[in-house]
Amino acid sequence: MPTTIAGFDRIGEENAFAVLARATELSEQGRDIINLGIGQPDFKTPDHIVEAAIKALRDGHHGYTPATGILPLREAVSADIEKGSGYAPDPDTVLIVPGGKVTMFMAILMFGEPGTDILYPDPGFPIYRSMIEFTGARPVPVPIREENDFAFSADETLSLIAEKTRLLILNSPANPTGGVTPRTEIEKLVDGLSQHPHTAVMSDEIYAHMTYDGIEHVSLMEFESLRDRLILLNGWSKTYAMTGWRMGYSVWPASLVNKARKLAVNAWSCVNAPAQYAGLAALTGPQNAVQEMLTEFDLRRKIVVDGLNKLPGISCRTPHGAFYAFPNITETGWKAKSLASALLEDAGIAVIGGPDFGILGEGYIRLSYANSAENIERALGRFADFLST
Repeated sequence: MPTTIAGFDRIGEENAFAVLARATELSEQGRDIINLGIGQPDFKTPDHIVEAAIKALRDGHHGYTPATGILPLREAVSADIEKGSGYAPDPDTVLIVPGGKVTMFMAILMFGEPGTDILYPDPGFPIYRSMIEFTGARPVPVPIREENDFAFSADETLSLIAEKTRLLILNSPANPTGGVTPRTEIEKLVDGLSQHPHTAVMSDEIYAHMTYDGIEHVSLMEFESLRDRLILLNGWSKTYAMTGWRMGYSVWPASLVNKARKLAVNAWSCVNAPAQYAGLAALTGPQNAVQEMLTEFDLRRKIVVDGLNKLPGISCRTPHGAFYAFPNITETGWKAKSLASALLEDAGIAVIGGPDFGILGEGYIRLSYANSAENIERALGRFADFLST
């Protein structure tokens, strides 16, 4: 049997799951492991959402649905987008997908091929680069810099767009940095993109509901000039603590939505029917659980930032979105992945090394504060002990 299959030797993965596997293995050996590695809320899915799925099963929703998703859910997605952006997309341009990653997979597959460029944030979600390389396109990193408070620079981003740039990937609020790009910078970028009509845009807004300090999330759906080439990525995993439900959605330009539908038909037929009714309940039901989770994340964020900045050789900017801190560890003398490995093996703290998020991630580690305040404080204590030895 051949050991090389075209394209597959170029594909990468998300190392957070490898760290999770090792942390689980150590836990099963009896070690006390505090997991600040995986980006997963530690809350349960709100009860009314769970009950909606159970009711859907009992009501007989056991079969296929349209490949794009049930109409009431697509209408609810459109209404929810309107609340945040002032614009309600046509429900026929909404596609319900099995998890947020699927949207980036489809978008990059559509636009990536040898001889083309795709721009992506670095440090950024590792699947962006992995999928770009898989398609044979050239991955072009857009630097996400600490001195810019981990927001992207419109000028720097625009300077990287070339004639062969087919797709620009944006992410705010951002993984792994927690950075939120301000409106002024986004407006400058949108204005500059008018000079590059050949470049499509995928906006990853999976953390749209997770901002702090009164800072607003600015959805690219607001900007009419982009809508004919904008792909919006969002979903339920982070906002509603529904990671295991595998529920996401995307909004596509009218010229692309049928192509996306065909990919859906070829790849997964449709999303789990009862899960779609759960997603409907999430968007149309009470939102108090979302606010309660966000309040708790905010408390943990302050504990993390304060604690990290007290550690020798560590400095940490205050993240304004998502549930990640991305401290600078260069003064410790450690390389990031070596430090992450030692923290897990020797101190029982699971974190992710910055290089797992891109070539510009060296000198940083990512901590998820989607864990209890008590566990975060225990982890910070262990971190301090580790650095003092």
